[in-house]
Amino acid sequence: MKVIVFLAPGFEEVEALTVVDYLRRVKPITVEMVSVGDSLMVAGSHQIEVKAVKHIDELDNLDSYAAVVIPGGMPGAANLRDDARVVKIVSDMNGAGKLVAAICAGPIVLAKAGIIAGKKVTSYPGFEADLPQAIYQQDAVVRDGNLITSRGPGKAVDFSLELVTVLVGAPEAETLRKNILYDK
Repeated sequence: MKVIVFLAPGFEEVEALTVVDYLRRVKPITVEMVSVGDSLMVAGSHQIEVKAVKHIDELDNLDSYAAVVIPGGMPGAANLRDDARVVKIVSDMNGAGKLVAAICAGPIVLAKAGIIAGKKVTSYPGFEADLPQAIYQQDAVVRDGNLITSRGPGKAVDFSLELVTVLVGAPEAETLRKNILYDK
């Protein structure tokens, strides 16, 4: 089961890498970090450089992916929102009923893709105005159908655990929670 995590210049490192790390600990999930920048090396919002495994232009057969994850961070989330390729992939995956997840400022991409009207979502505080068609929530993690959204870097573990729950089940998420010594 493959998951896309998009990386754009200025992405929030904690949000992207927590998801990648924790999802890769769970079989049969595989995660592909996908760059939308000029190269596979992408600098996050705190100048931590990460090497993606492929470029967005190399993505094919979206049917083979179970989920797409949009990290926040600025200007990373804005860079993803302003990339027509990302918006189309998010829209297409949502249309196919695949899991679409975004954290922090990332839900602005979902808004641009036109997939949050009437849906419960959350985001980093201050982005509510960018999500006017959604039913805004302030919970740490919000799931509405195939959409999962979360608040910010401090909620990256909760966000990752919810992704695991949806992708492979609550027992696997509970095993991961115990293995990482995460107590709520």
